[in-house]
Amino acid sequence: MTLRIGNASGFYGDRFDAMREMLTGGELDVLTGDYLAELTMLILGRGRLKDPDGGYARTFLRQLEESLGLAHERRVRIVTNAGGLNPAGLAARIRELADRLGLDVNVAHVEGDDLTAEHPGSLAAHAYLGGFGIATCLREGADVVVTGRVTDAALVTGPAAAHFGWGPTDYDRLAGAVVAGHVLECGTQATGGNYAFFHEGDVRRPGFPLAELHEDGTAVITKHPGTGGFVDVGTVTAQLLYETQGARYAGPDVTARLDTVRLTQDGPDRVRISGVRGEAPPPTLKVGLNRLGGFRNEVAFVLTGLDIEAKAALVREQMEPHLAKVTDVRWDLVRTDRPDAGTEETASALLRLVVRDPDQEAVGRALSGAAVELALASYPGFHVLAPPGKGSPYGVFEDVYVPHGAVDHVAVLHDGRRIHVTPAQETAVLENPPVPPLPEPLSAGPTRRAPLGLVAGARSGDKGGNANIGVWTRTDEAWRWLAHTLTVDRLRELLPETAELPVTRHDLPHLRALNFVVGGILGEGVAAQHRFDPQAKALGEWLRSRHLDIPEALL
Repeated sequence: MTLRIGNASGFYGDRFDAMREMLTGGELDVLTGDYLAELTMLILGRGRLKDPDGGYARTFLRQLEESLGLAHERRVRIVTNAGGLNPAGLAARIRELADRLGLDVNVAHVEGDDLTAEHPGSLAAHAYLGGFGIATCLREGADVVVTGRVTDAALVTGPAAAHFGWGPTDYDRLAGAVVAGHVLECGTQATGGNYAFFHEGDVRRPGFPLAELHEDGTAVITKHPGTGGFVDVGTVTAQLLYETQGARYAGPDVTARLDTVRLTQDGPDRVRISGVRGEAPPPTLKVGLNRLGGFRNEVAFVLTGLDIEAKAALVREQMEPHLAKVTDVRWDLVRTDRPDAGTEETASALLRLVVRDPDQEAVGRALSGAAVELALASYPGFHVLAPPGKGSPYGVFEDVYVPHGAVDHVAVLHDGRRIHVTPAQETAVLENPPVPPLPEPLSAGPTRRAPLGLVAGARSGDKGGNANIGVWTRTDEAWRWLAHTLTVDRLRELLPETAELPVTRHDLPHLRALNFVVGGILGEGVAAQHRFDPQAKALGEWLRSRHLDIPEALL
């Protein structure tokens, strides 16, 4: 008995027609959509200040306008976290839509994640719930289940638990569904999108992924026939490493052991996931806190031609008196210029000034006026990429933890009945497992200076103020070299931005992978826009571009 679960959204703003594509492209039992991220919760929180009846992903409702009838006709259940900060409100809108379309659709929602009232000063504070509220809704006959902040994988574990009758202590089965859910959650990242070796397939328009789940917790990741992109062990490995940390991947229902995952190619565009072990979840739930941190502004000065360093020094000196009272000032000189360049753009560098302050005025007109006044009085060729504007608000993300019992997890059914979901009764304090032994090193031989990316893939992402970089190889020989070569110290050498930051390495030999967690590199999280790449999306590609001595046998 196979349960086919698809994904039609990896983020709020993903491809609009994906829902229709997934419903018409092949067989499906459940269609999921992930619309929430740390930044999205802040955006929805700000929107709710203007419209208390909002707070959910309006795109999802527009998608249903053309797809709810299709799902009803094909008996595909829909499970989504598009409810955001207001799952009850979105569920009510879906019922109104169904009535307007003349459809008999049973809509339920899950609530209990909203802890904003318990955290004064936060714009949105939401616990990450598990999948058993979703499972309850489905067991009670829901056709559409809307949630707020659940774990991304809960969109898969909930339907699987309902379909197969799993209980809270079926840890291995639940862990297998968590791994499948983690692979699906970011949509086309599992089918060739954002993939290190993207040139190996046609990724101009990747199809969205689906998982064929089995009662024992094993799964096959695939996609509808005829859709773009590709699914192989590499694309699944890359997504499996995305935004994870240690070998124990903790969630509210189960802790999945990523060091037990086995991936095998099961045919064209089919990757089997097996061997996943699960353990009791930790005794606490993660709560994501979003608050307004203040206001920020940015000016990008364009420096062209000769004397780039001197030009940068001049404009910095001219701006300094106007920045004396600003709380946080950051200058970055980005040397995109080339000597004897054939175009003006390639002859230019950028000097970025980013300022932050609790007072909007401090980073608004004062900064804008000072920058504009330099137009005829600074370095030769003075201009900026865009006129400076007024300061805009930025957010700060942090996570705290509460006991399972501090959250009232409730499934609210179509007829208004409320079923309380029992919190985890068995828990285990999260600890890192023993470090696995290293493989035998490669025999000594000639080496060549070359980019790491010739022999290794990577994918990186954000978790609050931290970033992770997953690095993997596709052969045992390359893994034997990587495991001994890419130490924490070597990573710091290759990525100097990490030199003064805490870095932890986790070994995953079954995946031929290393996972590095870099603490604090993203400051107060993506919404604070602390660095050039605020979500660390390209940190792994930077690492792959760095040169080191690689055995010629691997090249």
